[in-house]
Amino acid sequence: MGIESYENLIVWQKSMDLVILVYELTQNFPKEEIYGLVSQMRRASVSIPSNIAEGSRRSSRKDFRNFLLNAYGSGAELETQIKIAKRLQFSKKEIYPNIEDLLCQIMRMLNKLTKELKD
Repeated sequence: MGIESYENLIVWQKSMDLVILVYELTQNFPKEEIYGLVSQMRRASVSIPSNIAEGSRRSSRKDFRNFLLNAYGSGAELETQIKIAKRLQFSKKEIYPNIEDLLCQIMRMLNKLTKELKD
């Protein structure tokens, strides 16, 4: 694959930034959501860089691709959860565009990388 470390992958770096944004976004959600939406959003966001890192350490391109697909799935989960939180108005509207834009960038990068690994 030619990757020295997953830490050098821009998609991993951006997904780490996304984790921080999700934690910041969810810290002021209603307390009754701590085991609901807060937990799900945080878990989904953490899953993205975790799957990238684990996949990059696997021995084959196919394995790496499968972990990237898992990360992509977690991104789709998070995308839906952000929309739910937005509809429920759990945070100020100004907060959402940054997190949505970053997630969109990550999803595009994951999509491109999985296509490259398929060939």
